Amino acid sequence: MKNFKCKCGQVLFFENTKCLSCDYRVGFDPHGMKMRRLTDEAAASKSKLRRCKNSIDYDVCNWLVNDPQSDYCLCCALNHTIPNLLDQNRRAWWKSLESAKRRLIFSLLSLNLPVVGKSKDPMGLAFKFMEDQRTNPGVLERHVNTGHLDGMITINIAEADRVKSEIARQYTRELYRTLLGHFRHESGHYYFLKLIVSDEIKRQFVELFGDYTQDYGKALSEYYENNLTSPHDPNMISHYAQSHPWEDWAEVWAHYLHMIDTLETANQYRVRQSSAQFDDIDNTLRKWGELTLLLNSLNRSMGLEDAYPFVLSELSLRKLRFVHGLIYPN
Repeated sequence: MKNFKCKCGQVLFFENTKCLSCDYRVGFDPHGMKMRRLTDEAAASKSKLRRCKNSIDYDVCNWLVNDPQSDYCLCCALNHTIPNLLDQNRRAWWKSLESAKRRLIFSLLSLNLPVVGKSKDPMGLAFKFMEDQRTNPGVLERHVNTGHLDGMITINIAEADRVKSEIARQYTRELYRTLLGHFRHESGHYYFLKLIVSDEIKRQFVELFGDYTQDYGKALSEYYENNLTSPHDPNMISHYAQSHPWEDWAEVWAHYLHMIDTLETANQYRVRQSSAQFDDIDNTLRKWGELTLLLNSLNRSMGLEDAYPFVLSELSLRKLRFVHGLIYPN
């Protein structure tokens, strides 16, 4: 993630809503991919940039709107369902969900990937933030799975509760489990539909990940019933990647987004083991290996678990190169 600068010279971070130096309100312009300073309402009107309705009403967004036909920014306009905002805890969970979603959308825009909502394309992207009776007996849904279907990404809002998320992490044996990780993973399912299209690409996919036409529901049932406690195949990027080729792809996709965002952040702080250019995938992977060693060592020095608790096999590296090739075709 890049850092930005206010017109006054003060460094601005991606989440900032106000410059701490000049005290002007600021917001992120997803069309110019810059942080903008809103000097006053007149200036905002002249530039056609204005605050998102979710910023004005709920203080959960810092993106700007330039579409005269919409009250919502590009990111919030993708929302299909949001939590019950009358409940204080749900509002806090929603704020965390929106923060993670904005980081995902920023990465997708940075990679020039299509980000089109369902209002413009029936197979476009949308988000449902829901909960079930396990955390709220008052709702109709007995069980809400985090997942994806035809561009609709559903996130169970309980994932924003750190205690519940940690319990789930331990149960599923997921070494890394975060809100942002969920968003990145589920976006992988969406971009599978957008990128794995030609016969040649499908052939390459099957060669690397396996036959994705195998019964998905049956594979997941078997994974949770029998394989959840099985040993981790060291050739796979994660334990969950073993469940089905689609999940393997989504895990690799998520790791690719982890990699480029973290390397870019490190580059902003002039860390030697960093990168701002990702056109050379071999150099990117080499830098990533160096940076993860540094990150894990720093975490251990603080008595924390590894920030990146994964070992990338040669097969996983080939899969990451495959993802990179789809995003940066020759």
